[in-house]
Amino acid sequence: MPLTRDDRALLLELEPEAARLLDRHLKVAQEWFPHEYIPYRLGRDFDKEPWTPDQPRLTGVAQVSFEIGLLTEDNLPSYHRLIHGMFGRGDGAWINWVGRWTAEEGRHAIVLRDYLTVTRNIDPIALERGRMTQLQQGYDHDGADTLHGLAYVTFQELATRIAHRNTGRYSADPVADRIMVRIAADENLHMVFYRDMLAAALKIEPSATVRAIVDEVLSFQMPGAGIPGFVRKAAQMAKAGIYDLRVHRDEILMPILRHWGIFELTGLDGPAEAARARLAEHLDKLEEAAKRFEERLSRSTLPRIAPAR
Repeated sequence: MPLTRDDRALLLELEPEAARLLDRHLKVAQEWFPHEYIPYRLGRDFDKEPWTPDQPRLTGVAQVSFEIGLLTEDNLPSYHRLIHGMFGRGDGAWINWVGRWTAEEGRHAIVLRDYLTVTRNIDPIALERGRMTQLQQGYDHDGADTLHGLAYVTFQELATRIAHRNTGRYSADPVADRIMVRIAADENLHMVFYRDMLAAALKIEPSATVRAIVDEVLSFQMPGAGIPGFVRKAAQMAKAGIYDLRVHRDEILMPILRHWGIFELTGLDGPAEAARARLAEHLDKLEEAAKRFEERLSRSTLPRIAPAR
């Protein structure tokens, strides 16, 4: 969606902070190379030895979680289009951040696909067909103005970090775990940039920012939600403890909301106060739903991991 006059004014006012946070990011981000994480010694030619279902070492749930993670990362062209549109065009800090973020994110699909292909942990034909479907379908986030966009990507980056990290831990494969630790470190730095940008926006437009945050919390979906079979596969991941309601509430929403001090803000207008009340009610409902889910799981024999902290 095109930028409004209000969006342009807000981006201009926030640009000095964007420049500061980009400079901070560049100082702490670590250069890394996907090829250094791949056990190429395990590779064999597929024309001589085709893939068969007995070859993977990963469990069913770990396979599912890696597939969801890779297909989500594959949709980078759509994410770049959205974030570029959200921050506008130009030569300033915003557009420099968009380029840097895109370049860093691009490594994630590279390393995940190379790992899964070399180790034969997922059918490479199914992976490529999934990639084709995912990219042709694309991804959109309706109505993502600057404030709503910043709120969404803050929660999404942390959610992706936790999901990737837990996928590595669940896999019980040291190579996979090392890869996911590396990707999660990137996602965390991206989250911190967006989180702190929105903290700056809260000082400029507190009521509008709170309304945007609440909108995004109440409607939140992971960017991979459009993957065929996503609901079923997400349910498997939830039962394994990779990403469930407890993780979503306690490890994604609450830490960020506390960082922003959402429930301590004063001087909000009426609609923002009403939105904050809806947020509190939503968090209570998530707590109740998480407890019910945990009670049902207590009778299950499916292996689970303790959430990463």
